[in-house]
Amino acid sequence: MKRKLTGFAALAALAIMAQAGTAAAQDCAVKVGVVYPTSIDWGKPIAATALWVTDMINEAGGIDGCKFEAVLRDDQSDPKVGVDAAKALVDLDKVQLLLGTVASGVTIPMLTSVTAPAGVMQMSCCSSSNRLTQIAAEGTTKGLWFRTFATSNVQASVAAILARDSGYKTISILYKNDDWGQDIAKLAAAAFEAAGVTVVGSTAITDGQPSYRAEVTEALGAKADAVYMAIYPKEGISVVREWLSLGGTQNIIGTNSLKSDEFKEAVGMRYLANFQGTDTSTPRTDSATAFVDAYTAQFGAAPSGPGLPNSFDAAAIALLAYAAAGKDAKGADIAAKVPMVTDPAGEKIGGTVEGFTKALALLKEGKSVSYQGGTGAVVFDANGDVSAPAVAWAFGDSGIEEKRYIPLEEVGAFMDSMAK
Repeated sequence: MKRKLTGFAALAALAIMAQAGTAAAQDCAVKVGVVYPTSIDWGKPIAATALWVTDMINEAGGIDGCKFEAVLRDDQSDPKVGVDAAKALVDLDKVQLLLGTVASGVTIPMLTSVTAPAGVMQMSCCSSSNRLTQIAAEGTTKGLWFRTFATSNVQASVAAILARDSGYKTISILYKNDDWGQDIAKLAAAAFEAAGVTVVGSTAITDGQPSYRAEVTEALGAKADAVYMAIYPKEGISVVREWLSLGGTQNIIGTNSLKSDEFKEAVGMRYLANFQGTDTSTPRTDSATAFVDAYTAQFGAAPSGPGLPNSFDAAAIALLAYAAAGKDAKGADIAAKVPMVTDPAGEKIGGTVEGFTKALALLKEGKSVSYQGGTGAVVFDANGDVSAPAVAWAFGDSGIEEKRYIPLEEVGAFMDSMAK
């Protein structure tokens, strides 16, 4: 049965239902692991989107007469919890495919210590660390790793473009002290310098602290024109409150991790007037527009949180590849079918029940398809990476407001200029 939900309260209920295993049992089910941070406000819709795709593909025909059964676990955006969740899915549920997760600092240990060693394919919607590219290039992932979110280079470059165009001459960096934060802080520092914006300080933020006064005081000492924040909402709320209370500038540039209603409401709109956010973007294509329309009809609200079209595409591509490989396939077999689903020369299919039905039939015949989804026509490189355009966004009274679309060509041109 297709799930019909209204509002994000329903998304939480959906996640709880899936995690509790209350979905109707199937006579023939193929389990798929799903690990996302459902205990965090922006993580719930990411997980719900993946479950929605699962329902659609089941409605389109499933896999070899069976249904996909998504087994959802919450990683709490914590590396230990994420690894434990992945181990349970691999060892107990015997999954050959895992969808997840968001934070690179959780994805990396899951991938390197659980899924890749076990021969399980892993597809992430949202992890962006360049370290994942390095791990894949080193051969550690065994070709079992893919992600539908562009690397941190994109957001770092866009942050530099925004700082330059805003006339900032100096900037201080506050970053989450994990793999993702360390990676994007380093990339952003290089990008700012390339854009003519001097980085006058870089301070690590370790989550779980009762206070960030010492770190904020250190960053304030640089007296920068603006501050770049690569942190998550939980610590971000405390950091920004400390920053503002001590007289810090409201000229803030933030990563997409701060695209959170919780963050906006806790900090307050009056303090976010000069906030500029960065994010990768969907291309301006018919399939991207179709995703927004379908998502709005399904959940009763337009997609506004991070990673939603990426979650849709990650689930769709991975499950179609699994169906092409067959219900008894191993992780390597599934991964080997991904190029068949994302073949630019294949027949174009959309992210709908009708599109999935057509795709399943063509794949069954051994023909390739070109999946066109929420992020456009997805194509992976040898390391499982994708490229993407970007957007600048801001908080508005009615939600997230896009301020500027930055085409892939402009992002690429800036990156190329850095290499010269």
